[in-house]
Amino acid sequence: MATQLELARQGIVSPEMAAVAERENLDSEAVRREVACGRMIIPANRMHLAKGLRPMGIGLACTCKVNANIGNSAVIGDIEGELLKLRTALRYGADTVMDLSTGGDLDRIRQAIIDASPVPIGTVPIYQAVQRLQGHIEEMTPQMLLELCEQQARQGVDYFTLHAGVLREYLPLVMRRVTGIVSRGGALVARWMLAHRQQNPIYTHFDDFCAIMRQYDVAWSLGDGLRPGSIADASDAAQFAELETIGQLARRARQQGCQVMVEGPGHIPLDQVAMNVQRALETCDEAPFYVLGPLVTDIAPGYDHITSAIGAAVAGWAGAALLCYVTPKEHLGLPGLEDVKQGLIAYKIAAHAADLARHRPGARQRDDALSRARYAFDWEEQFRLSLDPETARAMHDETLPDEYFKTAPFCSMCGPKFCSMRLSEQIRKSLAEDAAELGGPAPASAEKAAPPVCEDSAVPAQAARALGP
Repeated sequence: MATQLELARQGIVSPEMAAVAERENLDSEAVRREVACGRMIIPANRMHLAKGLRPMGIGLACTCKVNANIGNSAVIGDIEGELLKLRTALRYGADTVMDLSTGGDLDRIRQAIIDASPVPIGTVPIYQAVQRLQGHIEEMTPQMLLELCEQQARQGVDYFTLHAGVLREYLPLVMRRVTGIVSRGGALVARWMLAHRQQNPIYTHFDDFCAIMRQYDVAWSLGDGLRPGSIADASDAAQFAELETIGQLARRARQQGCQVMVEGPGHIPLDQVAMNVQRALETCDEAPFYVLGPLVTDIAPGYDHITSAIGAAVAGWAGAALLCYVTPKEHLGLPGLEDVKQGLIAYKIAAHAADLARHRPGARQRDDALSRARYAFDWEEQFRLSLDPETARAMHDETLPDEYFKTAPFCSMCGPKFCSMRLSEQIRKSLAEDAAELGGPAPASAEKAAPPVCEDSAVPAQAARALGP
């Protein structure tokens, strides 16, 4: 069977492409063109589609998407706990989910997650190899990793993160880094190469991995195993050497009919974020760019969902297509349910901010609707339109819990006498009365004075190219 990429190149609009077009408010032919040229992917393993996967697109022409990482460790976690994380991630808007489990019965955990998930699921197959070998990565054979990929593809995994661009000759470039290799997958590949004094087996067997992934239409997520793990290491020679190889491999995978996205850096100062995104898009022929954060400072353990969401918003504005969330527990421990929620809320804000900045069609409608509700003191509508209605309601009710205050024209911040919007409405009415007395034009009504609906006609050049003539 043909992959989404192959179908698109044949001029065929698949049901999955049509579903993405409807979801994104795009023309189905525009989606087909984007998939055909590799600027958009639809991660949709045939096995997962049969179990109720809802197709979604990742690319410049789409809204900015958010991935949530879940998964246990060798120290803590079970199937029900991971399913609770999955449900939490879905509740707060995750567009894709990665199972990064490294402990317990990985096959059962993964299958349970796939069966319960209507969104694409990604994995890092080398983690299971390490677990199977009880940490002795040097005992892994290329055939073992290929077999694990085949097994996970049969289960329905929609995309694999494989660190094919970490080459043996690049390892000396990390010697002067402050934080060395921070990618688990990248470090495992490096350890294997040093133990065997051989080249990266994912790189040398790349075509074999492509054959497996093409069979099930599993998308490549070409992992950035040499990504910087600190501001001090950002944009260094190791990072960009790997990126060049990833660009070559992205083209090679596409030639074999595989869908591809490219992973990006983890710690980058704010002034280098846009440059990194643009360089990745140019190097990899505009393959969808998938960024972890990036974190724009290293000084806030416990708040890295914030330090990274700042970078994620800028990355999305610059052209990143998928943002991998970071939770408050990044660098500190295994995330729990509340960490998943906090990470997702931060990243849904970042993704939406990026959509607004890129003038994506319809992006501002929700903002404008909430602004109108705020001006009208329609508290229930404000709660409904917010990213986290329960928290918004709880914060309001903390000081004004009575039902009367759900329609009151003030909140506890300003009270009934000092609300600027209430005063503004009184000013408008006074001006209207004065205008009527003088026979002049009346000022705009409260409804008309609310922020106008954005027509989103200013489509940036990249998006214009993506949508075609």
